[in-house]
Amino acid sequence: MDLEFNIKDLLNKNNIESDRIEFKKGWNPNDIYRSICAFANDFDNLGGGYIVVGVEEKNGVAVRPVSGIPLDTLDKIQKEMVGFNRKIQPNYFAKLITEKVDGKNIIVIWVPAGVQRPYKTVEHVTSKHDNNYKYFVRYGTSSIVATPEQEKELLAMSAHEPFDVQGNPKATIDDISPLLLEAHLKETGSKLAKQVAKLGVKEILEQMELIEGPHERQRIKNVALMMFCDHPDKFFPYMQVEIVRFPNGSIKDPKNFIEIPPIKGTVPQIIRRTMEKLQDIAISEYVQKVPDKMEANRFKSYPYEALEEAVVNAFYHRDYMCYEPVHIEIEPECIRIISYPGIDRSIPASVIEKGERFKTRMYRNRRLGEFLKELDLTEGRCTGIPTIQEELEKNGSPRAIFETDDDRRAVCVTIPIQPEYLNEMGSTQTTQTTQTADETDSEEKTRVESEKTRVENEKTRVENEKTRVKILNLIKENPYITAVEMAEVLFITEKGLEWQLKKLRDENIIRHIGPKKGGYWEIVE
Repeated sequence: MDLEFNIKDLLNKNNIESDRIEFKKGWNPNDIYRSICAFANDFDNLGGGYIVVGVEEKNGVAVRPVSGIPLDTLDKIQKEMVGFNRKIQPNYFAKLITEKVDGKNIIVIWVPAGVQRPYKTVEHVTSKHDNNYKYFVRYGTSSIVATPEQEKELLAMSAHEPFDVQGNPKATIDDISPLLLEAHLKETGSKLAKQVAKLGVKEILEQMELIEGPHERQRIKNVALMMFCDHPDKFFPYMQVEIVRFPNGSIKDPKNFIEIPPIKGTVPQIIRRTMEKLQDIAISEYVQKVPDKMEANRFKSYPYEALEEAVVNAFYHRDYMCYEPVHIEIEPECIRIISYPGIDRSIPASVIEKGERFKTRMYRNRRLGEFLKELDLTEGRCTGIPTIQEELEKNGSPRAIFETDDDRRAVCVTIPIQPEYLNEMGSTQTTQTTQTADETDSEEKTRVESEKTRVENEKTRVENEKTRVKILNLIKENPYITAVEMAEVLFITEKGLEWQLKKLRDENIIRHIGPKKGGYWEIVE
């Protein structure tokens, strides 16, 4: 079994919150199993944690070169864990992964949040006489015995399972794109990327804890569809972004608006395409030359980081069974991002009004947040609002405004434009020759047409990828299959199939062994 990301990210605490990682110089079962129990309980809904054995810690940082674990003790530790696992109630089995760092062996114990929480264990798993079971929770970077109040909250949390880790009854393994899965693993530096073609999608998803249920009734978790399905809107209605631009303002001139074609795809694809579009039509910089000064004044309309965090939050906290897209309205003086549902009722209205930090233990899509953090698309839990406000402050922009209705059905984030940018651009437009309204409309229409073309090209690309996957599956099932037989099965022309086969050969994905007639296909590992 391999990690979903590069071991260096774990050692350097990149993309993973520091309080989700524990470094242990040696194998200390009593201490380690208290932490396993605490991570499995996941009291703060952070997504569990990682215990790295064979690495010393100094001032919160992994000491390099690592101490390592002697090779002859690795097997002993694995056998001991089998026995110690029985001392967690209900049964819980952490994932053990061996890695090689600085030429030495280390152990990574991956502890995902348990589906049967709350869990309890004894303080000394090595003692045969300790039968005093207790609940453990994380407090910062420590594992402590839960207080009576925390025990009650743990029991209440057990009834709540985040939507993204629930199994989807309609999905099949064919709904997962091997190409998207492999691309994600490559981007995060995981060794699993090289195993996709060899082990198959199902085995990889099982290793990533993205399949739930017994063998005869296994279901793909919703987060896997959000991340690795070519058409996730098949399962999650209106999983898309709709952008509307009001050149003169929605109040002053509501009938004058420009609609951008809906942005669809996986969650990371939608976020990245949305930011590309906003960068194209909303984010710009005004440079003002100042007499007798070397440096010019620069005013950005909107800081990229603030908008990105707001868009990411809209998808991280979204209700994926809601028949509403994420709406983005671009006004002359601000951008509004509207998503569904509203802010959790555990957040008081007074806190929302301040717009500083919203903290809740009930996350709708906990695992999705982990994936987005691995891709550097978000900072971490409870940091979204501070990040937005800090970036706006650095840009000299007013603070963002967060609003929700009394029923908490939707949330609207209003991000104001930089005032000096607005003033300078406004004065420039009144003193210089500007484009006519017709020219502006023409440009916008051209942009829309370009977007439509991009969407069509993307559809073609997706269809080609799906055909490639089907070809690879046919070859796996029958290496001796002929091109004519493949074309018949796939309902495409022989010419079209030859084009696909040539692309796969050119990319060194497949090769044909032997004569043209009578030979066989081989997938290059």
